[in-house]
Amino acid sequence: MGRTITIEPVTRIEGHAKVTIRLDDAGNVEQARFHVNEFRGFEKFCEGRMFYEMPLITERICGICPVSHHLVSAKACDAILGVEPPRPGKMLRELMHMGQTIQSHSMHFFELAGPDLILGFDADPAIRNVVGLFQADPKLTLKAIELRKFGQQIIERLGERRVHPNFAVPGGVNQTLSAANRDATLASIDTMIGYARDGLALMKSWMVAHAEEMQTFASFPTGYLGMVSDDNALALYDGALRMVDAQRQPIGRFDGRDYLDHISEHVENWSYLKFPYYRKLGWPAGTYRVGPLGRLNAADKISTPLAQQEFEFFRTLCNGHTVEGSLYYHFTRLIENLYAIERARQLLEDPDILSTDIRTNALPSNSEGVGVIEAPRGTLWHHYWVDEHGRLEKVNLIVATGNNNYAMSRAVEEVAKQYVHGDTLTEGALNRVEAAIRAYDPCLSCSTHAFGQMPLVIDIVAPDGSLVNQVARR
Repeated sequence: MGRTITIEPVTRIEGHAKVTIRLDDAGNVEQARFHVNEFRGFEKFCEGRMFYEMPLITERICGICPVSHHLVSAKACDAILGVEPPRPGKMLRELMHMGQTIQSHSMHFFELAGPDLILGFDADPAIRNVVGLFQADPKLTLKAIELRKFGQQIIERLGERRVHPNFAVPGGVNQTLSAANRDATLASIDTMIGYARDGLALMKSWMVAHAEEMQTFASFPTGYLGMVSDDNALALYDGALRMVDAQRQPIGRFDGRDYLDHISEHVENWSYLKFPYYRKLGWPAGTYRVGPLGRLNAADKISTPLAQQEFEFFRTLCNGHTVEGSLYYHFTRLIENLYAIERARQLLEDPDILSTDIRTNALPSNSEGVGVIEAPRGTLWHHYWVDEHGRLEKVNLIVATGNNNYAMSRAVEEVAKQYVHGDTLTEGALNRVEAAIRAYDPCLSCSTHAFGQMPLVIDIVAPDGSLVNQVARR
């Protein structure tokens, strides 16, 4: 008879999710689904707050990517004021964003994905973690820790705290960067670039040794969305949004603040996480991927020299088309890590970085404002509607992980069908299903929306596991 396998919780991700794999009578995978089973709620309980409180409120969505919400919220508030921050203020915001990118990408590759790649998908779960990684390669692990620490120090030197900083405000930022903190950060740049390149060398070596797996593991066609500059170079803080198809042909370029004209969301009853898609192509043809792989597929180049060299190698992998294998997220994540360190140096070496011209003061002039930024995990939108007093009437957030929901769900099913078989079920096979999700570095606490009324179900279970009673409010 057919049966269902449940993986709960999915490990080494941020937030809570489960996977259900349904086997047919022959033990083959009939269906696999990725269920996001937590509720965010921020959009509703922010209603009634003053708009200028949002940069400090929304960063509490998450302790892993608070800086992304902090900065994009400030950008939405800029739009309500109808102002652009002074150039030094924007540079300081971007510098903090580079710190966030470095700490997030470094943590994910080395501490969350690294145990699978370095120790092996089939390694004993007791050692397939960061402790096991340290035991296997202590020098590499210490470099990873230093990389993350470097990114966190950038955040702390600007916003006084490594987590939930107080820095970006409507119209700019609330404090300058000291010369001492600039110099201390610059002093570490070359070392950090070396560590980032060590990670890239490791990943490229793994890619050679596992070439077939790189090509086939959760590999499927979608669109790709990412922020780019005027000349289509990778951009993470400011730029237009560019959409390309599976052949890497441009199919859309738009101002991210006009997202409602281009992006819609599909709903399935088995997940609290919505499924965004490109309106022009409809559902499901308009599904797309974001994050490092999405951005590098959408971009034509990278503006820093060392990251550009790695990008050129990346482009050789696809013969002019897009790179589709989900494991390539790890490689592109490391390319972006190198870019963020190089970009931090560019910002720190600009004389304006020490300027005191950091904020534009104004009263609200618009009834709504949209902010868009490339969070480490992908494109992130904050949209606020306010009344005549600046009080929030409505809030909409589309988070990077939500943009990747279709891709994660598809990846789970593709990998389950490739590796899971009822008669030879192994822990390593189930770990590969989880690894398909980890490739996208999801942040599920950030990403979930509500649709309709949230159900509440209470089960009363006997000691033998049988259901005694159930009370439900739907």
